[in-house]
Parts: sequence; structure tokens; C-alpha cells
Amino acid sequence: MEGMDPRAFVLGCSAIGAGLAMIAGIGPGIGQGFAAGKGAEAVGRQPEARGTITSTMLLGCAVAESTGIYGLVVAMILLFANPLVGKIQG
Repeated sequence: MEGMDPRAFVLGCSAIGAGLAMIAGIGPGIGQGFAAGKGAEAVGRQPEARGTITSTMLLGCAVAESTGIYGLVVAMILLFANPLVGKIQG
């Protein structure tokens, strides 16, 4: 890598990694949509169990959303508080 600034290389790779980390937002979106659809189906079949179904669905959505939040945290660390930049020799 003659002529390439190591800092620029690390920052470029970190930007790519941050973009890949944000792909983690796709899973929670699909999972929460599926859960909401099934929750609506369940309430339609058993309206008297609406409270239990809704609370279980919301708990599942909160757990699924944590995956997306972890991806966002990793992306923010790579972009703004990158620990790799300090390790560059030169």
C-alpha cells in the first residue's frame, strides 16, 4: 500500500463496516412487522385475550429492536469514536 495514508484506509474501512452494521436494521423491521401481523390475527380470533397478546407482542418487539440498536451503536462507534485510529503506527 505504498502511497496510501494508513489513517485514510482505516477510516474508509470503518465507514464500510458501519454501513454493513446498519444492515442489522433489516431483521428487526421484518420481525416486528411479522409479529404485529400475527398479533392482530390472534386478537381477531380471541378478542378476550387482547391484553395478554398485546403485552407478549410488545415484549417480543422490544427484544427484536435491541438487535437494531446494537447495530446502530457499532456503526456510531466506528464512525465517531473509532478505537482503531489510535492504533495506527506512523
